Amino acid sequence: MQVLHNRISNEELRARLFAEKEPRVTVSLYKYFTIVNPRAFRDEVYVKFNQLNVFGRIYIAHEGINAQISVPESNFNAFRETLYQLSPELDGLRLNIAIDDDGKSFWVLRCKVRSRIVADGITDPGFDASKIGKYLKADEVNEMIGRDDTVFVDMRNHYEYEVGHFENALEVPSNTFREQLPMAVEMLKENKDKNIVMYCTGGIRCEKASAYLRYKGFPHVFHVEGGVIEYARKAREQCLPLKFIGKNFVFDERLGERITDDIIAQCHQCGKPCDNHTNCNNDGCHLLFIQCDECKNKYDGCCSDECKEEFHLPEEEQQRARRAGRVN
Repeated sequence: MQVLHNRISNEELRARLFAEKEPRVTVSLYKYFTIVNPRAFRDEVYVKFNQLNVFGRIYIAHEGINAQISVPESNFNAFRETLYQLSPELDGLRLNIAIDDDGKSFWVLRCKVRSRIVADGITDPGFDASKIGKYLKADEVNEMIGRDDTVFVDMRNHYEYEVGHFENALEVPSNTFREQLPMAVEMLKENKDKNIVMYCTGGIRCEKASAYLRYKGFPHVFHVEGGVIEYARKAREQCLPLKFIGKNFVFDERLGERITDDIIAQCHQCGKPCDNHTNCNNDGCHLLFIQCDECKNKYDGCCSDECKEEFHLPEEEQQRARRAGRVN
C-alpha cells in the first residue's frame, strides 16, 4: 500500500533533519499548464518525491504546479529526471536553486491540491494566464534598470520589499497578491506606454501579473526570469553588478537569502539597522516582524512585552488567555 501523507510528528521530523549529515539543495519551481486531474497528479508527485526523501511544500491545481522544496544532494539528478518525466510540460523546466542555503529549509513533504497555485482573485473568463510578458535575463535586467522609459514593479508583499528590492522599484502596498493586481493597474496607468518590468521571489507571481497587465492593455510588459533568486544566481555567475539590494525574503525556515551586504530595514522594536525576520514566540501571536539580536534577547523572541508575558505563562494559562482574547 502506497503512503500518500506524512505520519510522523513535526518534532521527530525536525530532529531527523538536523541529524542528517548529507547536504541538501533548496529548489523552487513552478509551471502554469493544464492538469486535468489534480488529485491523481498530486498523489503521483507525493509518492515519487517521498521516495527520493524530498522535503518542502508543493501546491497543485488545474492551472499548474508551484513548489519550494529541498532535495538530498545525492538524489538531485534523480529528482530532476523524475520531475521532467511527470509531464511533457515539465520536461526541461527551469529550477531556481537557492543561493544562500544551509540545507535546513524544510523538514517534511507537504503536497496539497488548491483551486489556484497563486490566489489571484481573477474571475474574468477572458483572462489567459499563458499570455505573459517577455522574460528578462540578468544582463537585460541590469540594462533596463534606471532608464527613464522603464518602471520596475515589485509584486511581493510589504515585509518582503522592506528588507530588499531592486533599485528604485515601485512597491505595490498590499498584503495579498489578489489585492495587488488591480492596485498595480491603477498605480501604473500614467506610465502605460513605458516598459513595465515586474518581479517577485521566484517568478510565479510576476509571470501571472505580467499576463494580467497585458490583459488590461499595457503594451510593453516584461518580467524577471526566475525572479530574484535566478537573477542573483545568474548575476553572480556572470560577474554582473547586483542591482537588487539587501535580502531576498523566502518562504521557508531561512526567512531570507542575503543578496548584498546592504541592510535597508530597521528593527521594529528599537529602530536599529536590521533585516532579520522572526515569528513571535507567543503561540497566540506568531507575528512575522523584524527583530535584532539585542531585542530578541530582551523580549525572548516575542514582539511585545504582552506577548513575552503570555509566552512565559504555563500552557493552560496561555490557552485561557487566547480563548479570552477570542471572546473579547
